[in-house]
Amino acid sequence: MTGGEGPRIVVLSAPSGGGKTTIAKAVREKHPEKFGFSVSATTRRPRPAERDGVDYYFWDRKRFQDEIKAGRFLEYAEYAGQLYGTLRSEVDRIRNSGRHVLLDIEVEGAEQIKRLEEDVLRLFILPTDPTVWFDRWQGRRTESPVEVRKRLERTVEELAKGAHFNRIITNDELDEAVAEVVRAADEGGWEGNQRKIMDSVVLFDRYKRFVNERMQQLNKAIHSSKG
Repeated sequence: MTGGEGPRIVVLSAPSGGGKTTIAKAVREKHPEKFGFSVSATTRRPRPAERDGVDYYFWDRKRFQDEIKAGRFLEYAEYAGQLYGTLRSEVDRIRNSGRHVLLDIEVEGAEQIKRLEEDVLRLFILPTDPTVWFDRWQGRRTESPVEVRKRLERTVEELAKGAHFNRIITNDELDEAVAEVVRAADEGGWEGNQRKIMDSVVLFDRYKRFVNERMQQLNKAIHSSKG
């Protein structure tokens, strides 16, 4: 790896539908010499075309819990009823190769890593337009209004935490988002860049207003369905 201050832990996080997994895959495919992808462990079942040891380590709950007790995870969290975690061995393997460690994890896990590792760069992924994010998220699910409301409540929490990440990556064009992740890995966060910080404040405010409006609409729909 060349440039920058040495290998970092680069965390990509986003609300569901933000596009972090797509960006992570593109980054590691375009820059394998610079980024190593940490393969997470999970208790969920593999999706079509996913491979054990490549996309995830697919474990049953007992094994996952045994590995927790053994201290093998840098972070872990439960999401939608399934466990996900980052293995210390994966992080060490990539660091020892001299590459940045690229993590695709939930916001809760990103906070755990920040408490444990000093040299971590947290990047929060969002499209500029919240309508694009919502349509993308909703397009791959069929959920009741109550289930959607629960997910939006979680999104509110994630946005509040994401506002304190090192950088915001706008996921409008994939190539541009990938390039921004690479720049961030070399340069670090936005600390001291007031223009970028203010732009991110505006973006988060836009999302908060959008989510609040959707929540109000859902509450009305839920209330109406109860008669």
